[in-house]
Amino acid sequence: MSDGAGRVAGKVAFVTGAARGQGRSHAIRLAEEGADVIALDLCRPIDSVPYPMAEPDDLAETIAAVEKAGRQAVSIQADVRDFEQLRQQLDDAVATLGRLDIVCANAGIVSYGMIEEMSTEVWRDVIDVNLTGAWHTVKAAVPHLLAAGGGSVVLTSSTAAFHGLAALGHYVSAKHGLIGLMRTLALELGPRGIRVNAVCPGTVRTPMVENDNLYRTRFPGVENPVFEELAASLSANPLGIPYVEPVDITNAVLFLASDEARYVTAVALPVDAGALAR
Repeated sequence: MSDGAGRVAGKVAFVTGAARGQGRSHAIRLAEEGADVIALDLCRPIDSVPYPMAEPDDLAETIAAVEKAGRQAVSIQADVRDFEQLRQQLDDAVATLGRLDIVCANAGIVSYGMIEEMSTEVWRDVIDVNLTGAWHTVKAAVPHLLAAGGGSVVLTSSTAAFHGLAALGHYVSAKHGLIGLMRTLALELGPRGIRVNAVCPGTVRTPMVENDNLYRTRFPGVENPVFEELAASLSANPLGIPYVEPVDITNAVLFLASDEARYVTAVALPVDAGALAR
């Protein structure tokens, strides 16, 4: 075990979508800064998602990395769309670790399609995972945060919460919705000692977005999509970079989760290399 030093020392964090990408980065960094971690991921495919989802081995790698950092870890394979499954498994995990202080509602998926062509299944899956799943996560966590005397909730929204994007109507709607949910939760939970904020990443280099199948659905005329080139076309920014790394989002999450942000709530924090300045 670590010596207790760190910006979130002695706390317990719940991270959804933790098997890889941003979620894994958050789980590991929070552990390195002193938190025990409850790591959740679905670890199976969703039919409407056009890229490989995380697998159980991916989640196991996250757990191993948390433990290597000297912290305790509890693994959950659950679907954020299923509230009762989520609640029961979180209750059990909190019973194991003793408390809950930090919630990172990070689980999310993406797909592409013009509104008139999009199936109900595709629309519903993105809304249910990205928006309803975040609500389920917070709803299940609130009793534990209150029992601990308060805490911090960080929702993963997107710069897509601030403008429209063609072929991403479902995703944009979910991410806009998360900002409204965040602000409402901040009002409801603030008097009870729970801060609620959102990080709003631009294009991030993760397995969710760095794959040929996804980009072929977005750019059907491109035979051999190159991630860096296509990402740059989606995220033109003043710093001239095609994407940010998961650790850049994690740095913001860590700040919002820590006592350094003790008076920060109801904030939508972009991490986008300035793309929203356009």
